[in-house]
Formats: sequence, structure tokens, C-alpha cells
Amino acid sequence: MPRLSVWFVRASFIYLVLGLFFGALILMEKGFALYALIWNLLPFHMEFLLIGWLIQLAMGVAFWIIPRFSRGASRGPENLVWFSFAFLNAGILLTSTQLWFPSMLIIGRIAEVIAWILYIIGSWKRIKPHGVE
Repeated sequence: MPRLSVWFVRASFIYLVLGLFFGALILMEKGFALYALIWNLLPFHMEFLLIGWLIQLAMGVAFWIIPRFSRGASRGPENLVWFSFAFLNAGILLTSTQLWFPSMLIIGRIAEVIAWILYIIGSWKRIKPHGVE
């Protein structure tokens, strides 16, 4: 597995654990009404599980599985995908703070979209029919 895929997958597992933890706290609050401000964790819970875990895991596995080039750099311009990893994680963290800093929602979403565009550009040429160089 390429190092970049390892980073994507490990980061996704961290978001999975955190997202499930926040979800468990919210569920506990729903059942026992201990501390109402726990509901403020909902944006973290949703962002960490949907984008942090699910999307990031898919991106990491796809980077690993998409066919490699037979000549030159086997995975193409990896720098773009590294930037994609950085923008995606920055976007996740910025978006999750939307409750306290509403403008961070837009900035975080823009960072996530930039991440996805960089990922697509970095992977586009590797998507081809079997046997085509």
C-alpha cells in the first residue's frame, strides 16, 4: 500500500473513532439528559463520520487500487494528492467548528472541494480501460 493511502486510511480510522465517540455521547445525552451542551458535538459527529471516515477511506483505497502507470511515476503527480489530503483534513476540522465560528463552514467546504478537485486531477489519467497505456 502506498504511503499516501496509509495516511488516508489511518486518518479515516481516527475520524471513525472520534465520530463514534461523539455519537455515543450525544446518544447518552438523549437518553439521560446529563448535559445539554453535548448536542454541540453534532457537527463534529456528522463531519467526522461522513467526510472524515467515509470519504477519506474511499479516497485512500481508490488511490491504492486505481491502476498504475507502467512508465515514469507509477501513480502520477502524487504531490497533488498529498495537497488533497492536507486540504481535506483542514476542511474537516474547519467545518466542524461551524457552531462557534459560522464563517468556518464556508471556508472548510471550500477547502474540501479544493481537496476533491486536486484528487481528481491527480488521479484522472490513471483511470483507463484495461490494457491501454
